[in-house]
Amino acid sequence: SPAQKLVFNRVNGKRPQVLPQQVSAPEECYTLAHEENVRFVYEAWQQVEQQLDGSRSGESACGPVQYVEKNPNPGLKNFVPIDLEEWWAQQFLAKIENCS
Repeated sequence: SPAQKLVFNRVNGKRPQVLPQQVSAPEECYTLAHEENVRFVYEAWQQVEQQLDGSRSGESACGPVQYVEKNPNPGLKNFVPIDLEEWWAQQFLAKIENCS
């Protein structure tokens, strides 16, 4: 199968300006249903984040509630979550460096 295409999304939700590709690579084809599903999940998550921000600032008494463990698992005391976007960026840069 072809290499996966990396997509970096801006935090504020704006799409970067599309520039013509200089490197010809096989284009991944997404179905209309796939794009609709991605758009639906993205927009729904944006609404949840806005509602969470609103509830933190006291705007709304109801809405989504962020889960917080009351009795943390001691086995996870030293757990450090991974920044997936940063990891993908490092992988992308390493691939570029290895090709040059």
